[in-house]
Amino acid sequence: MNQEQIHDEQLKGAIVDVLKTVFDPEIPVNIYDLGLIYEINIFPSKDVEVVMTLTSPNCPVAGTLPGDVEQKVKSVSGVKDAIIELVFEPPWNQEMMSEEAKLELGFL
Repeated sequence: MNQEQIHDEQLKGAIVDVLKTVFDPEIPVNIYDLGLIYEINIFPSKDVEVVMTLTSPNCPVAGTLPGDVEQKVKSVSGVKDAIIELVFEPPWNQEMMSEEAKLELGFL
């Protein structure tokens, strides 16, 4: 692994850490552990693309959550810009949650 790859892995870890501070207001679990984050792509320019979904297209925070995610990702040291892509394919389901989230919500 070269220095660039090591730096990108560290940057991705910092982005994951900050995403774990964002919560779906209806579910007491962060959006990362809920499985709402599908991809985190770091480009050579240090622009970061986050591909994410919502628990449903009718989610009450559909208008605000992507903006919150964008601001959080932009706040990470080393990130030049953040692009949030909101997708609904594949649709989110409970199997996408981490074991920790399933335990927290009583699914295990």
